[in-house]
Amino acid sequence: MILAAGRGERMRPLTDTTPKPLLMVQGKPLMQWPLEALAHSGFTDVVVNTDWLGDQIERYFLSLFGFLANKDVLKQLSNSEHSTIAYSHEGRDFGVALETAGGIARALPLLCPPQDEGVRAPAFWVLAGDVFAPDFVFSQAAVDRFMASGKLAHLWLVPNPAHNPGGDFGLALKAGESVGLALNLPKGDPQPRYTYSTIGLYRRAFFEPPLSSIPFGNPLGVKAPLAPLLRAAMDNQAVSAEIYTGAWTDVGTPERLAQINTYVV
Repeated sequence: MILAAGRGERMRPLTDTTPKPLLMVQGKPLMQWPLEALAHSGFTDVVVNTDWLGDQIERYFLSLFGFLANKDVLKQLSNSEHSTIAYSHEGRDFGVALETAGGIARALPLLCPPQDEGVRAPAFWVLAGDVFAPDFVFSQAAVDRFMASGKLAHLWLVPNPAHNPGGDFGLALKAGESVGLALNLPKGDPQPRYTYSTIGLYRRAFFEPPLSSIPFGNPLGVKAPLAPLLRAAMDNQAVSAEIYTGAWTDVGTPERLAQINTYVV
């Protein structure tokens, strides 16, 4: 799932007429970068949630076949049973964005349809459509490791950027290992914190009782943030994490957009 429902207030006036996922980065829309990376790794069923100017996003991308110019990727997609982008239009359905957890809960019927139980694994990638991480690889090995772990979520953390110096979560690693437990550190804890990259793997169960009380499919359009659910799951040792050290930018301001347009891929 690609999260694309934000208004992009800090990007104004650029986002007054263009949704942030369609802002151009090195000649193509920002959201096209993760879509291509997912397709390269064989993840060709995508759900996108929208609110502000969401119809523009759907008109632009249509489906994975509608925007990819790379012939190798197109050949790979043509051999896939599922190769589509489905849309969860929160603005059209409720007149407002549902925040991260509310939006994912709304999209669960598209991500993990009940009739597909046992066919599609009840787990999925989640990432933000306004994050630029051109070096990140969406690997099947990561999915397999996550499914074998029994955890409810797995996060990729990054070194704290200037706009988030205090970080979000801690990480407990054993010697010689790269994957450990994500930690909900109390205020004042001296352990280092890292910033959540917005890239993660989640099980459907993460958005179900007892962790979440939102009904499947969020039919009432409940707005709910993701961080409280993550912290509660961390307190139960149900979230793993690792550090991602590749290029990563939360494209939240025009200045950061200008910066990544000078980045050499």
